[in-house]
Amino acid sequence: MKESPIFTRTHDLLFWLLQATRKFPRDQRFVLARRLQDQAFALQDALIAASLDSRVRAQHLLCADIQLTGLRKTLLLCHQMEILAPGPYRHVSEMTAEVGRLLGAWRKAA
Repeated sequence: MKESPIFTRTHDLLFWLLQATRKFPRDQRFVLARRLQDQAFALQDALIAASLDSRVRAQHLLCADIQLTGLRKTLLLCHQMEILAPGPYRHVSEMTAEVGRLLGAWRKAA
């Protein structure tokens, strides 16, 4: 069975974030970098749970949506603090927007 695009896009987002947060300033590596990583992993976990547990799929998808919203807000904060330059911020914003579109379609279908 072919894997859903949302899992591929989420993996790409997570991989990008893990690479980017390694370059965060030392004083932010254990605060904002950790927060971004935790939110991204929680998003992935919620999507996996939604795919495996159809009884409460809508609840897992809502949780994923909440994690994605939190991730976007944390990324904005990193951009405002000039930890993420405009180019990388634009790129990751496009990645989160794509995941958001896929998640929205899944929530609508569920």
